[in-house]
Amino acid sequence: MTKNLSGLIFVALLLQLSACNFIPKPPIAEKIPHQMVMFGDTRIDPYYWLNMRDSQKVLDYLIAENAYTEAMMEPTIPLQEKLYNEMRSRQKEEDVTVPVFLNGYYYYIRYEEGKEYPINCRKKGILDAPEEIILDENEVAAGHRFCQVASIDISPDNQIVAYGVDTIGSRKFTIHFKNLQTGKLINTKIDNTTGAIAWANDSKTVFYSKKDKSLRPFKIFRHNISSPYSNNDVLIYHETDETFDAHVFTSKSREYIFIMTSSSTSSEYRYLSANNPLSEFKVIQPRQKGIEYGVEHHADNFYIRTNWNAENFRIMETPISKPTMDNWKELIPQRKDVLVMNMDVFKDFLVITERKDALIQVKVHKWSDKSEFYIDFGEEVYTALPAGNPEFDTPLFMYFYTSLTTPGSTYEINLHTQERKLLKQNEVLGGYNPDNYQTKRLWAQTSDSVNVPISIVHKKGLELNGNNPLLIYAYGAYGYSENPIFDANLISLLDRGFVYAIAHVRGGEEMGRNWYEKGKMLNKKNTFTDFIDCTEYLIEQKYSNPEKIIAQGGSAGGLLVGAVSNIRPDLYKAIIAEVPFVDVVTSMLDTSMPLTTGEYEEWGNPNDSVFYSYIKSYSPYDQVKPQEYPNMLVTTSYHDSQVQYFEPAKWVAKLRSTKTDNNLLLFKVDMDSGHGGASGRFKSLKDIAFTYAFMIKIAGIED
Repeated sequence: MTKNLSGLIFVALLLQLSACNFIPKPPIAEKIPHQMVMFGDTRIDPYYWLNMRDSQKVLDYLIAENAYTEAMMEPTIPLQEKLYNEMRSRQKEEDVTVPVFLNGYYYYIRYEEGKEYPINCRKKGILDAPEEIILDENEVAAGHRFCQVASIDISPDNQIVAYGVDTIGSRKFTIHFKNLQTGKLINTKIDNTTGAIAWANDSKTVFYSKKDKSLRPFKIFRHNISSPYSNNDVLIYHETDETFDAHVFTSKSREYIFIMTSSSTSSEYRYLSANNPLSEFKVIQPRQKGIEYGVEHHADNFYIRTNWNAENFRIMETPISKPTMDNWKELIPQRKDVLVMNMDVFKDFLVITERKDALIQVKVHKWSDKSEFYIDFGEEVYTALPAGNPEFDTPLFMYFYTSLTTPGSTYEINLHTQERKLLKQNEVLGGYNPDNYQTKRLWAQTSDSVNVPISIVHKKGLELNGNNPLLIYAYGAYGYSENPIFDANLISLLDRGFVYAIAHVRGGEEMGRNWYEKGKMLNKKNTFTDFIDCTEYLIEQKYSNPEKIIAQGGSAGGLLVGAVSNIRPDLYKAIIAEVPFVDVVTSMLDTSMPLTTGEYEEWGNPNDSVFYSYIKSYSPYDQVKPQEYPNMLVTTSYHDSQVQYFEPAKWVAKLRSTKTDNNLLLFKVDMDSGHGGASGRFKSLKDIAFTYAFMIKIAGIED
């Protein structure tokens, strides 16, 4: 069977082979009625049995789905290998990050040829000093199919490193401590944590956050590393509200330790002098429903970023001696068209990251004379974010700049002189030339007369004839803004004629806080209709047509494309749903599952009849109906703690028994990883190559 087939012929031949028993037919999941009754609505869930993790019946079904997917994609193996080699050949295997100065040392990460994981290093005082290896993550990962290292935290005396490790993908991290003078591990391991710690200034006392059975960080403990860990560590704080998380961290000034408790709509901070770790934490401002705030320290004041009487947030200052809200004074006011995203405190400056008209801007505020200036970036569509600025007493501000055509670039600007220099631009091997590609910002008007931004990139000279393959991506949840960034892997699609578009739909914060509010709770359907309207706009502008358009989304973005597949399946040739959150009603009714209670302020609580009905009306699993669906590739990870594997498993099973078409429906289950997929910089390329091969063949591109 030749690999150079158009998408239609490819699909047709696979279906013929399946009918002739040359390829396994898709697995058919057994239907076992499971009844749920809510508000008089009787729901029969015939695939609920797929929730039975580790049962042989479930494992056999998942293995059968993987076997079917592998068989159907077998003709693309040469293309997958070609794509993998292309993407790997663009990566500089031996590489090093820009050194970042902190507390007397320059810290950096380097990669060695053929190795999957980074090596964390430092040099004392000057860049010509001898290298010290802090942590070689390749050694940590040895013997594990998956490995993720969380926060790496150095003690104030620079002698101990703490780091969290997850070797399953469940995001339950074990904290380890290593003596950097001897290179030996300290006899202390703390399980079931977030992976991060906060050091007190004695370099012995640490604070950490434990997770409950639903993986919610809920307890803060204190531990002295001179003693072995025990379950008798001092409990400092217990968050009993199941909608709130609890985290602990150190201020940039290293003078205070903060406990942050937060839901998606409210927050509360406690503080403690890092010089007196055995004293009591004090509350800055007690939580109030709907009021969010974040805290940093400078001199005698706390600085507060808050939405109190400011939908798009503002920045306040308050004396440490009197930190409650009635003492807050406005420093940076709110603006209707500008979202205050973040603040970065330095000894002489306050750097504020903002977002206006879906673009990031960075403003510098000087403490001494209150003067301000903006850093100019000069491109139409870009992303610019603070990058590695842990040192408090420095005039040098580092930021990371990228766009859909510009590889990631690290700049340094002197905030006194505004002199700027490029420290490093990530190298793309193989002769990449940004001038061969074009990026722009488009605006699609929705049915309710809202303009939605679209970031787009394609090869220069593209003919707008309505016949180009188009990949459209979106996320649209939790106020997370999908920034346009450079992805060297994407070149493999662009060079094959693809147009790539990011739809900045409501549910993110690209256009301010209201953009998020209009895409959550009882406004969630705006996210889906925005995506559809963006797709139709791109068709009107002759970028593509429904026979060439592929929609992609992951996690909450998988919910998005899942919902869209029910509403407008005719608009897309294929849907790619990665670790998709698709069984929204059942999952949100199960408070034993990770993240559920904390999600009520994002999706609504289905124990309320109003939210139950609304969520059910868009939940992809509940809305599967007898109709034709696009070709579909659905992926999941067996150890995913955020979106459990059984959500997409149930969805795929229901689609197989309900849909009326003969289009491909492939289900790929990673049995070794978690929500983020495979770990390691090369292993993950295998998954991307698989997905790209699916896209290329479905789009009918000969290769």
